[in-house]
Amino acid sequence: MNAWKPLTRKLATVGSALAVAASSLLLASSPASAATSCYGSGCTGLDPATTVCQSDARTVRTADWGVELRYSPTCRAAWARKTSGGSADTVIRVHNSQSAQFSVYYPGNGTVYTAMVNDKDIEAWACETRAYETLQTRCTERY
Repeated sequence: MNAWKPLTRKLATVGSALAVAASSLLLASSPASAATSCYGSGCTGLDPATTVCQSDARTVRTADWGVELRYSPTCRAAWARKTSGGSADTVIRVHNSQSAQFSVYYPGNGTVYTAMVNDKDIEAWACETRAYETLQTRCTERY
């Protein structure tokens, strides 16, 4: 029976090493797997921060008051973003030419963004409405 102790000890050591290696791989892949993938209409209503869409996003249009239309070529989706220059009664919206629309209130500072709309083979634009200026609105050009 004593002959089995070294073998058992080696197997236990190898098993522990494999368990540690496997858990390291799982932990290393967690951030990448946290981001979801979508495309075109499959992105509609999703949060760009929880998708791969934010990775290659760029600002393609900006309106007078600073609302931006963000676009992801990989996802073929768009959303509105506001980073500064508004008041607490400001609403940011994104639209597309298929009547999809999402909005978010801008608290007057920081960065806010809307959910995404499909932008595959259609047009999207972003708007900012300020209530304190009797509901005046400024929109980006379509993209």
